[in-house]
Amino acid sequence: MNTDWKKLNLSSSGLPTWDSFIPYILEILHNGEETTRKVIVNRVLDYLGLPDDLRSKEYSKSKSGQSILANRIGFALADLYKANAINRPKRAVYQITEKGKSLLTQYGDTLTTEILQEQPEHKAYMEELELRNKRSEGKSKVSPGNNVSFTSSDEEDNPQEIVERLINERNNEVEIELLNKLRETDSIFFEKLVVKLLDTMGYSGKNSNVTVTTQSNDGGIDGIINQDPLGTSTVYLQVKRYAEQNVVGRPAVQGFYGALASINADRGVFITTLSFSKGALEFAKNQGIVLIDGIQLTELMIEYKVGVEPAQEYVVYQINYDDFESEE
Repeated sequence: MNTDWKKLNLSSSGLPTWDSFIPYILEILHNGEETTRKVIVNRVLDYLGLPDDLRSKEYSKSKSGQSILANRIGFALADLYKANAINRPKRAVYQITEKGKSLLTQYGDTLTTEILQEQPEHKAYMEELELRNKRSEGKSKVSPGNNVSFTSSDEEDNPQEIVERLINERNNEVEIELLNKLRETDSIFFEKLVVKLLDTMGYSGKNSNVTVTTQSNDGGIDGIINQDPLGTSTVYLQVKRYAEQNVVGRPAVQGFYGALASINADRGVFITTLSFSKGALEFAKNQGIVLIDGIQLTELMIEYKVGVEPAQEYVVYQINYDDFESEE
């Protein structure tokens, strides 16, 4: 592995470009330890021998206090995550994956962003991001994030619309990461989290309750929402967490329908981390069962702030013309 930063691809400012850090992040993570972002930045810069004057450089109008090089390493971390070369077990903590070890062994310091983008995991990530971006068009999902680049391909775009679109795209990336975290949880925790979401959404009603059934005796029902104190209005839940990249088919939804029929229930919600097949969607529609797929689930979690928290808030001001009205 090269250890001289001067041999990296350099930008016009004389600093290494963000993508040139990709193989060196994997190199300093190769032992498999969980490491914070701050430690990763320092170790990569030490490994490549970056001098202190370059390490401390910041963007001229930046208020974040983050150096240019730390920011660029952050972009490299994001691209590695998309390719499943690293994961994020905790906030701002990273760990190399088996895929990352394999890429490091195969390519060493010749690993580039172009190679990452050819990986099936990266392609799947970008396909899901594109799908989410299309689904969020016309919706107001703005709950600002960070690391947004303000560029536009249309000079006639309204600046506020540009900002909202970019923030929505950032939130869609958070939703993908959130869905990956959901797939990593155990089934009991996932069921409880989904019930918490529905409770936060107000489905339980006033003075009512939400419960998770015991796995040993749930009869195909994972949760019960009594929408009134007497339990005369009840919604039954089927919650399925899948790690595999697959779809929920018609048989699974039919099984849930059978569980509802066995207790004479007429209201059910089937929630999953995957998507539903066409047959499943058609069957559920005819039987009055509500289906919530992984994309809609994470959209709701963002909207109701379950499993997430605001990273940054922005305020856009306008003139209050009432203050300029003369008093008569």
